[in-house]
This record gives sequence, structure tokens and C-alpha cells, in this order.
Amino acid sequence: MTIGKLFVVSAPSGTGKTTLLKRVMAQLPGLSFSVSHTTRPPRPGERSGVDYHFVSKAEFLSMIDQGLFLEHAEVHGNRYGTSRTAVDQQLMAGVDIILDIDVQGASILRRLGQLEATHIFISPPSITELEKRLRGRGTENEEMLAVRLANARVELQAVKDYEYLVINDSLEETVDLLSSIIVAERARAHRFPSGKPIGDRVRS
Repeated sequence: MTIGKLFVVSAPSGTGKTTLLKRVMAQLPGLSFSVSHTTRPPRPGERSGVDYHFVSKAEFLSMIDQGLFLEHAEVHGNRYGTSRTAVDQQLMAGVDIILDIDVQGASILRRLGQLEATHIFISPPSITELEKRLRGRGTENEEMLAVRLANARVELQAVKDYEYLVINDSLEETVDLLSSIIVAERARAHRFPSGKPIGDRVRS
């Protein structure tokens, strides 16, 4: 039985991670996005169950009490968590999962040591460029913008804990690079670029 691979992807808010991951998933078969739970309100265009599972703070705290999260953390005043059951089911089905979590969540997973994962950090070209992108999306006031930039500086210090560092400067190049990392990790596990197992055919 082929067990899926877990790819943990972290990035400061505004780096372009969501767009990047959508492009990579459209390009590579056999990838599934782990939909996190969050207490933050949806942004324009976001759909519950697709981008996030949007829940109330009371619901979130209840899920913590029930032990339903693989990891959970508070970021920018909102809570985020990864469903333990959803991840386990997909991995056992042989599906490769992209887990989009912040550096806190990634650190928790490493500390628990329950799941083997490939950790990838997506970085902006610079803090100046990150500020430009955050202002461009027009979803933060000046106070929140300052908070996100301060948090980004802290998050960038965690780069050393990741196996891969990808600078999201050119979207096309970054999509190709991230796709190449996933394909290389699949090859390391004796699987085709599609994710299917090679098996014994190379010896027959």
C-alpha cells in the first residue's frame, strides 16, 4: 500500500502562497489541499469547505477539547487548526497532501514527530515587496498591516527549520520550482511524477 506524502508549506501573509499553491495543484496530479479550520471571517471570494472551514470561536475551542486537531495555533488574533482525521484518511489513501500552515503549526508538527513531512518555506523577495503586496490587496488597515509585517520578520527567522526555501519573486518560476520539489520528493519515494508508485516494473 502506498502512503501519501505530506508537504508542509509556510509563508508570511501576503507572500502569494495561495495563488502559488493553486497553480501547482492545477499542474500536478495526485495532490490534495488540507482545508484548515479557522475562526477568522471569510475574505471576499472565499468559500467555506474550499478555502477554510469557517467556525465560531466556541466551535473551535470545542474541537480542541475533543482532540480533533493535529495542530492548532493563534495567528493575528484568529485561530487556525488542522483536522487530524482528514489528514490521516488522505495519507492512508495514498494521496499527497499540501498542508498550508504557519510557522507555529509547523513547529508543533515537528515537535510531536507523529507524521513524516517535507517542510517548504515560501518567502517574499523582501519586506518592502511584501508591504507592497499587502497594500495591493487592500484588506488591511494600517494597524493590521504593521502587525503582519512585524510577524513576517519573526516568521522569516524560522527559515532555517525548513528543508526547502523558495523565493516567490516571479510567479511562473516559483510554480515550476515548487512543482519540481514535489516531483523530486516523489522520485525519492520511488514514485512517478504523477505520484503513482513505480513498483517492480523497472526490474521486470
